[in-house]
Amino acid sequence: MDFMSTVKESLLENFYPKGWDMAKIDACCEKGVAREDFWHKDFNPIECENIYEFDTLMGHEIALEIKNARERGQKLAIILPVGPMGMYKWAVYFLTAWNVKCDHVYTFNMDEWADKDGNTLDSSNPASFEFSMKQAFFDKLGENTVPACQRNFATKENLPTYPEKIAALKAEGAKLLLVFGIGRMCHIAFWEPHFADEFDTVEEWKKQPYRIGAKLHPLTIEQNAITSFKSRTTLVPCTANTIGPGIFLQADSIIGGCDGALGRGMGWQGMSFLTTLHYGPEKSITSSFMPTMPGKLFYLKELAGPLVAECN
Repeated sequence: MDFMSTVKESLLENFYPKGWDMAKIDACCEKGVAREDFWHKDFNPIECENIYEFDTLMGHEIALEIKNARERGQKLAIILPVGPMGMYKWAVYFLTAWNVKCDHVYTFNMDEWADKDGNTLDSSNPASFEFSMKQAFFDKLGENTVPACQRNFATKENLPTYPEKIAALKAEGAKLLLVFGIGRMCHIAFWEPHFADEFDTVEEWKKQPYRIGAKLHPLTIEQNAITSFKSRTTLVPCTANTIGPGIFLQADSIIGGCDGALGRGMGWQGMSFLTTLHYGPEKSITSSFMPTMPGKLFYLKELAGPLVAECN
């Protein structure tokens, strides 16, 4: 018995995106981290033994980009995620140890929970991404922090200004850095795979800068219930504001992270990680474009497989 034979006429039929070739995804899960011809020559997966190494190395990489840009006298625009999060502690540690001021840094949070009209949670709400970023990163940098006027959050009023602001910074010689995690549905930010069905070509899909009140896939909602809401699905919004490929594919370099292991042999991110590495660029698998860009993708060793059945 194979997976594809059991999908037909089951509740999974029409659940996964139309553009997903499930047999191809299954094949990706057997490949480990072997390089592919379509990878950018400067794209490299970085194996981490455990979450402590992962957080430290990823935080160091972010801090080093900020430090190097300052030493070059260059502005740095960073697209930031809220997930993974552990690296911010170490980014703060290194920046503080090096006494690096961050007034040359401009941040753009990639997404935010919202209702269908794009109304976001109040920034004082602990579930909001703005609250999380202040707690984990901005406030802990103290007097060397990114100026408040240079921080951007994905509200329905501010998100539409991202393209113009980023274009202006790049025109001034700024570098654009993308920091990201990979979703269960292989999204980057909350740019979901089912959005691809709306566009006839990859070129048209690539031009989309953002979406207000984006409808999230059920597995994205469940992923966040597990990772951010202690399993309480009833608290997870079903929509969000998010940047799109028209913004994140502009990045000059990337720093990615996959830390989706749950312990006792359980995890949610192995298939997403390996599909990202091996599927090849495809608009219904948003993260498949990441290996075509220069940078690093940090990952927990166990996510590389073998991904096999195991009772826990």
